[in-house]
Amino acid sequence: MEVNHLRNEVLEAKKDLVAEIQENVLGSESAVIVEYHGLNVGQITELRAQLHEAGVDFKVYKNTLFRRAVEGTDYEGLTEDLVGPNAVAFGGDAVAPSRVLAQFAKKNKKLQIKTGFVDGEIVSVDEIKELATLPDHDGMISMFLSVLQAPVRNLAYALSQVAEKKEELGDVVEAKEETVEAAAEEVAEETKEVVEEKEEAKEA
Repeated sequence: MEVNHLRNEVLEAKKDLVAEIQENVLGSESAVIVEYHGLNVGQITELRAQLHEAGVDFKVYKNTLFRRAVEGTDYEGLTEDLVGPNAVAFGGDAVAPSRVLAQFAKKNKKLQIKTGFVDGEIVSVDEIKELATLPDHDGMISMFLSVLQAPVRNLAYALSQVAEKKEELGDVVEAKEETVEAAAEEVAEETKEVVEEKEEAKEA
């Protein structure tokens, strides 16, 4: 009875892990599978810290459980590289796992990048390295904002130029209006004098 009970507990635990893997795979924007054989405890701790800082979850699963979790899905192709002690880095954006792991692998040659996926598409090692050259989430936002702000800056400059021209034209118009008003007053004064002279002549 106790043996059967323990066996059932093990089976339930495995089911829970399979469900966890499926949830992580389906709920992540990207993931990278690596083999960490040869890394010491200190290196793995450092890697975990860097991934955590980037918002990436680093999980170690048995290959058999991972295969079972992705079997029959679009991610089944990932299992071709599930040999040896592997770990999976799950990220909420397309770049973070690739960027952190690729940089770490440059200094720690024993970390081997194998495969991964981005937005539901399986990617190769070369593609992961290409992704690693892209800026992180904040960097991408900064680039995006700079693209948006460039036309705004140009528009603001154009509007300022129009305002200056309008102001200059306004000064010219105002000067012309003053000249016309002065001329009208002068004509009116001369007309008044002529009328007065004619009236005086009639009275005489």
